[in-house]
Amino acid sequence: MQIDKSVNVYGEKLEPCSFSPRTGFFRNGCCDTSDEDFGSHTVCVEVTKEFLEFSKSVGNDLSTPMPMWDFPGLVAGDKWCLCASRWLEAYRAGMAPKVFLRSTHKRALEIIPLELLERFAVDAKE
Repeated sequence: MQIDKSVNVYGEKLEPCSFSPRTGFFRNGCCDTSDEDFGSHTVCVEVTKEFLEFSKSVGNDLSTPMPMWDFPGLVAGDKWCLCASRWLEAYRAGMAPKVFLRSTHKRALEIIPLELLERFAVDAKE
């Protein structure tokens, strides 16, 4: 499996998102991606209780542990590599979580405009 170059939305080195819980399509702590990552797990977010409830209500339960997928289940405050399309869905519903742009892979920009991500950024470039 070929991992895409680890570059964030600013064209800089992709910073880790979370090692606890260990996130990312490759469970390497980063929002790295590849052609095999059909969900584009590229947006580093901090989940909230409201976001987790919304996500579950639309069929993406991120709270329940699933050990077979090496998934611990998330709680409010966890950082996680979210699918770009899921983030956009949450945005459209008024439930988008905050974003860490230095930890968000540049391929997220194929789905979400940078200007929109920057409105929710914890670490937007000055």
